[in-house]
Amino acid sequence: MPRFLATALPVALSMAMSWTLSLALSLALTTPAAALDVLAGVLRVDYPSLLPISRYDLRPGDLGFAGAILADEDNATTGQFLGHSYETVTRSATPETAEAALEALLQQGVRFVVVDARGPELLALSDRAAAAGALVFNARASDTALRDTECRGNLLHIAPSDAMKADAVAQFAIWKNWPEWMLVAGSNLTDQSLAEAYRRAARKFGAKITEERVFVDRGGARRTDSGHVLVQRQLPVFMQGAKAHDVVIAADASDYFAAYLPYHQWDPRPVMGSAGLRPVTMHGAHEAWGATQLQTRFEKLTRRVIQEEDYNVWLALRVLGEAVTRSASTDPEVIETYILSDAFELAAFKGQKVTFRNWNGQLRQPILLYDGRITVSVSPQDGFLHQVTALDTLGLDRPESNCTAFQGGSQ
Repeated sequence: MPRFLATALPVALSMAMSWTLSLALSLALTTPAAALDVLAGVLRVDYPSLLPISRYDLRPGDLGFAGAILADEDNATTGQFLGHSYETVTRSATPETAEAALEALLQQGVRFVVVDARGPELLALSDRAAAAGALVFNARASDTALRDTECRGNLLHIAPSDAMKADAVAQFAIWKNWPEWMLVAGSNLTDQSLAEAYRRAARKFGAKITEERVFVDRGGARRTDSGHVLVQRQLPVFMQGAKAHDVVIAADASDYFAAYLPYHQWDPRPVMGSAGLRPVTMHGAHEAWGATQLQTRFEKLTRRVIQEEDYNVWLALRVLGEAVTRSASTDPEVIETYILSDAFELAAFKGQKVTFRNWNGQLRQPILLYDGRITVSVSPQDGFLHQVTALDTLGLDRPESNCTAFQGGSQ
């Protein structure tokens, strides 16, 4: 019985194209031709929510789906030489209709599903997919527990965990010699979960949280004419009298207050986390390591800049494409085995090739630290060492993970 049934780069465009073509030609010459049709799905769950604080953060209608279109184009570049074709079916759903949407994808024969959903829905969808022998890629949910006690054997995580992002911020703060933090968190459960990730990061890297405060979400519109006036009055008073600190760490997963924080403190300090310097997988101004060609192709396709969800979906389908190319198979278990093996690696426009942790299914990847305009830095930072790879200094390392759903899991 398959295991998960049992457990319910390139530096510039020319270099990138040259590498892709040479790889494809090499494989075509050395591998017996075998036509493969790769059918994948992207399921995006849309949740009711307030408008974001800034119009710049409005969600485009093709969010995530645009990444799938670009990934199919990229996979087809190599696939055409090998007789492989790629098609991705996209569906949006509400939390109430998500399982029916997944069922429709499974009925179409989809056995590779990229899910853009929060933790509870992701787990339910992964369990249903496992019963059908399907492999799931997580493109959104950041709950650290999904890589720990709540892991699933058919669930691979493209999106980084809260722990990975918090560690990325923590490493930069320590590298800057800012070891004393004031932690300001929202009052919602997701905010408190993110705050715990920063507490863990502080313990892990030797920072000291001098004080914690909770900014209570009282509801209401955040973008009314008087919204910024109220925050301008509230936040400085809220921040008054804080113990000495080097930096403010904001844990605001709800997008309620953090965007206002950098210029409404009592004492001027750098802000990191949910505002100021933010940890992201990708942003539209990132140009290093050949990323300009990714940006220009995406913008030509969509007439907008790339967002994290687009990149995560693109990367998930590129992982699938690379695994199909190398394994010459479309069997989900063969694909997952290859992805989790030491042989798998993929260029992702981040300066080093990405791989997977075979003990919990998490993609190892550098985290960009973004100030709203440029990539300020990239974690892991220099000097943070690991016996296997510096990327494992971000998030749960093997001894810290209680996931037992994978053969390489904790012992």
